[in-house]
Amino acid sequence: MVFNAGRSRLNQVDMPVPHCGEDEILIRVHACGVCRTDLHIVDGELAHPKLPLIPGHQIVGKVAEIGKRVERFKQGDRVGVPWMGWTCGKCRFCRSGRENLCDHARFTGYTLDGGYAEYVVAHERFCFPLAGNMTDIEMAPLLCAGLIGYRALKKTGEAKRLGLYGFGAAAHIVAQVARYHGRQIFAFTRPGDHSAQEFARRMGAVWAGDSETSPPEPLDAAIIFASAGKLVPTALKAVDKGGTVVCGGIHMSDIPTFPYKNLWEERTVCSVANLTRQDGEEFLALASRIPIRTTVQSFALEEANEALDRLRSGQLDGSAVLQVRND
Repeated sequence: MVFNAGRSRLNQVDMPVPHCGEDEILIRVHACGVCRTDLHIVDGELAHPKLPLIPGHQIVGKVAEIGKRVERFKQGDRVGVPWMGWTCGKCRFCRSGRENLCDHARFTGYTLDGGYAEYVVAHERFCFPLAGNMTDIEMAPLLCAGLIGYRALKKTGEAKRLGLYGFGAAAHIVAQVARYHGRQIFAFTRPGDHSAQEFARRMGAVWAGDSETSPPEPLDAAIIFASAGKLVPTALKAVDKGGTVVCGGIHMSDIPTFPYKNLWEERTVCSVANLTRQDGEEFLALASRIPIRTTVQSFALEEANEALDRLRSGQLDGSAVLQVRND
């Protein structure tokens, strides 16, 4: 399923199976999660994607072929491919353990072709071996919703009362990690979205309400997964002194002005950018211990536009996943 400039829809196209380079693996895609970042690309909110582009960066599949210098994988291994597709290893960010900020990074499904396809090529260093009993469809959301959510959660430190603004793919995974660590979850949804609020309660939230409502007690921290910048001042008012507001998305609308008193008393606003391979290793190990259970709605590959439409309109509980193969 291919995205081209000037189009708001993906087109189904027959293409040759890609060839892998010396350090790459060819993966037969079994499942690929549908992420809000994919939506931002298709809707033109993220500039300068590779064109034409095959989107998708929550990929689960099996190794079909390996490059001659590949050492970490063999044919038949189950692997996961995340958003971070390559870093230079040489810039000051890479050298200081912050490869997520690499000056020359490449991104799966954005500057590299992704997983809305039967086959994808990925660099072996940026793939994860996948074990455990989760199906490919259940596993796919862990590769972005889970990973970015985990990095955002780490930014909240030891916060016990945690607000989650936008209770969808990432939040329903983060909630399970937070509960495992003994934290309380306060879920915020679009006004009137009673389905999402009930979903949050099923996932262990101690309180769920709309984003315009104040929580019953001050929060220690909040993570904003929705792309609405107006939620930043709202979340700042909801967190206690010394609290942190983490912006968990790659794109957000402009943040409106707000009075300094909302930020005062050492409140903090920060963003999360991409992920590191260490994040992936930590989170996937933790996910199997908890164990994480994802809520997914599956679509056929050729139904990618429908999945994006449903994500855009907020008609999903949990994650949308494209099921590409069953074997």
